[in-house]
Amino acid sequence: MSQHLSNGYLSQLASEYGTPLYVYDADTIKRQYEKLQAAFRNSDTVFFYACKALTNINILRYIRSLGANVDCSSINEVKLALHAGFPPERILYTSNGIAFGEIEEAKDLGVIINIDSLSNLEKFGARYGHSYPVGLRLRPNIMAGGNLKISTGHEKSKFGIPVDQIDRILAVVNRYNIRISDLHIHTGSEIKDVEVFVKGIEVLFDIVPHFKELEFIDLGGGFKVPYKDGDVETDIDLLARKVHEAFARHPNPGRKPLQVWFEPGKFLVSECGYFITEVNVMKETSAAHFVSVNSGFNHLIRPMFYDAYHHIANISNPTGPEKKYSVVGNICETDTFAWDRTLHEVREGDYLVFYNAGAYGFEMSSNFNSRYKPAEVLVIEGKGHLIRKRDEFSDLLRNQVEVL
Repeated sequence: MSQHLSNGYLSQLASEYGTPLYVYDADTIKRQYEKLQAAFRNSDTVFFYACKALTNINILRYIRSLGANVDCSSINEVKLALHAGFPPERILYTSNGIAFGEIEEAKDLGVIINIDSLSNLEKFGARYGHSYPVGLRLRPNIMAGGNLKISTGHEKSKFGIPVDQIDRILAVVNRYNIRISDLHIHTGSEIKDVEVFVKGIEVLFDIVPHFKELEFIDLGGGFKVPYKDGDVETDIDLLARKVHEAFARHPNPGRKPLQVWFEPGKFLVSECGYFITEVNVMKETSAAHFVSVNSGFNHLIRPMFYDAYHHIANISNPTGPEKKYSVVGNICETDTFAWDRTLHEVREGDYLVFYNAGAYGFEMSSNFNSRYKPAEVLVIEGKGHLIRKRDEFSDLLRNQVEVL
């Protein structure tokens, strides 16, 4: 858990744009991407930003400028990526339980497609045969990740075609002469142990010989990022070395060497994000000393949904005496961000900042309780730029049709 923008500058942005406010530091995104590039500099590896973490069009354009490709989870994310200037060949669309019409639309847009069900693979083969390359999302039956809700590769997961159905996969592929260009797995999020990725490689290499036109191996994302002091980050240098060693043990004799793909999302944007709130009310009871801020799980749902930890700091009184507080929101349900958290003395009107708020913060926000979504600011080379306006009342009425 690192901090790059100063308390004073964050306070200045909060004063200028109001709170609650999401702030993103472009330099942090660049640093994280360069970390990946440096680790894998001696291998043929391509990175696709998993944009479900944060889809603001300016973030997409900035990440495109760094040289990354983009990974999309819906056809609308594909359209956002195209709008942001990504060419179709740099856009990966991995479907999950979607209507075949979305796959048809993705094909018409010319992007890279991964299919995650036998049903849609059958439809794809019947419609396109060998004419358009496609990837397979496989379920490797590996349990990994920091929370069951974000673990996607285990045997009870809905994601991907189970690897033990390889005979059924091959029957469909051979029936329609489908051109399989990549094999994809994604085991989960918050993966600390690089051996999880090695296991995935071993699973895939048992299957690789069945596909004569294979070009890519997609190992997904899920790299661990530090949320607490003392948390470890996935050792990217070790991962690069382990991947290189695994592919050295499993060459692709007589065929083109396989390119490796990864899909980092949180790894690129988590640490870049700061969520600034303002203290509305202090309330002391026999059980807790509550700090009520002008937000709730309508703006940052991760602590309630995943029991996720976010470091919180009082940037208005950073040297005050330390006390224990429970930081809570202002909506009509229990929305506790932190129980018994040690903070520098908090007063009404102070700014509290939640760190590591770039991934799945604004992206999972809502208008619950008819409250406005926050504004977003991107800091590039020390200068803040408004990249999303705060909601107004008209936004709550937009798309509603008055019939009474």
